Amino acid sequence: MVDLLTKRKWDRAAKSFDFMAAKGPELRWAGFKKALFSHMDGKVLFLAVGTGLDIQHFPPDQNITGIDISSAMLEKAKDRADAYQGNLELIEMDVHDLPYEDNSFDQVYTSCTFCSVPDPVKGLESLKRVLKPGGEIRMFEHTGSKFFPFNIMMNIMTPLSKKVGPEMNRNTAENVRLAGFEVIEVENLFLDVVKTIYARKPSA
Repeated sequence: MVDLLTKRKWDRAAKSFDFMAAKGPELRWAGFKKALFSHMDGKVLFLAVGTGLDIQHFPPDQNITGIDISSAMLEKAKDRADAYQGNLELIEMDVHDLPYEDNSFDQVYTSCTFCSVPDPVKGLESLKRVLKPGGEIRMFEHTGSKFFPFNIMMNIMTPLSKKVGPEMNRNTAENVRLAGFEVIEVENLFLDVVKTIYARKPSA
């Protein structure tokens, strides 16, 4: 069942999302995202494709299913998806309730996603279920910080920020572990706030 509160929040955010994210943030992190997405291989699930800003960084000739809880976001992503040089299907879907069979995908990718998933561990467990044994999850995420004063600032900001968008103080790397993944590498890109996370579903 779709989380209607979350869907409505991101449907509203879709109107201004590109204005807020398409310039500074995308230019700053473009190289890191291209490097992360360059590992795409096999049957790929991309969670929270949004308005499709990340599609420009996908390597060509891949088989990608892009999902998002927001129909308004996906409507904005359509032209970018149509221009992709490969197989890219967009579907409205809630990560907490994926309809796919167990062991359906080779890889999962996320990009600034698990700051916003209402139940992050449950969402990650859902992704682990649809991954094949040994399958990879590769994530570009912003998280909380252990460093002063950023940790205090993020804790103060989160009650407001989560009403219109992401939570600022998530411990996503730990949530990945709690969901049962084997964490291979966490690379900090800006302090300990912006990072990439590489993990695998255990083979056994």
